[in-house]
Amino acid sequence: MKIIVTGGAGFIGSAVIRHLINDTEHQVINLDKLTYAGNLASLTEVENNSRYQFVQMDICDASGIADVLRKHQPDAIMHLAAESHVDRSIDHAGEFMQTNIMGTFNLLEQARRYWGGLPQTRKANFRFHHVSTDEVYGDLEGTTDLFTETTSYAPSSPYSASKASSDHLARAWQRTYGLPVLVTNCSNNYGPCHFPEKLIPHMILNALAGKPLPVYGDGNQIRDWLYVEDHARALVRVITQGEIGETYNIGGHNEVRNIEVVKLLCELLEELASDQKPADVKRFADLITFVKDRPGHDVRYAIDASKIARELDWTPEETFGTGLRKTVLWYLNNKHWWQNVLSGAYQLERIGA
Repeated sequence: MKIIVTGGAGFIGSAVIRHLINDTEHQVINLDKLTYAGNLASLTEVENNSRYQFVQMDICDASGIADVLRKHQPDAIMHLAAESHVDRSIDHAGEFMQTNIMGTFNLLEQARRYWGGLPQTRKANFRFHHVSTDEVYGDLEGTTDLFTETTSYAPSSPYSASKASSDHLARAWQRTYGLPVLVTNCSNNYGPCHFPEKLIPHMILNALAGKPLPVYGDGNQIRDWLYVEDHARALVRVITQGEIGETYNIGGHNEVRNIEVVKLLCELLEELASDQKPADVKRFADLITFVKDRPGHDVRYAIDASKIARELDWTPEETFGTGLRKTVLWYLNNKHWWQNVLSGAYQLERIGA
């Protein structure tokens, strides 16, 4: 199968491509605009593989997308390209509307036209996989419920509202035009090559630099954590074995409070990086600082991933403990990756306040 992966230089997209190239026989065309969070250094291990190609492209470029589809003749599209950081969406909501809504609309339209012109056999086998987030479901505060595939949408942030819109577009193109769409909604990802504006890498790098570890509000917000390589396996399982028109929720079965995540990171850093502790820091945990909460901050997300386990035989391989250790070790062993990231415009500062 020849698969176009949009956003393939991003955190989750690069994990998907590494899995596709290293563990399957599929061909991959990585289509990425290379925004601030796109990093081709996350793909150095596969960049010379004959089954991998990179195309720098904005999903809002209709004629460019049409040309890519005509030239490469894909059998499937995995759509991961998106603006993804809630804090950034608070400061610059327009960019999220443009990329996540209009970009998805454009990609769906070009995919529909391409798919409509395929020979019948190839048309029947084509797939459009829209990758989304559990944040579209809103907040589970005060309940013991889990998000299921039929949970009503109630997005809270500009980011989650834009992703909810793109989910609705994908399903509408399936219902109205027959485009063979699948949708997945995942919980919070973590792991190697994560841009350091997100909680876990942000805390690791701040700690190593002796900077405060800013915990929003009281730190009791709960997230379900999913190791990115487990997510990549799930996404490939969906695109190859999922049923057209279905939605699959993908979660890690790891509900943890944010403050506990930060404390666990401090414990791991004490064990694994005590020799890298700044001279004026006695304990990494001493750097924990509570700061003003994010506007509209959801308290709890939690995924029911029983459908994908039951129908596609996927379950996560990593516990939060094993995945978090692997993540800390990756950042300790790959300083060149994140030092290059921090040499640009992003300097671990607070945004979205």
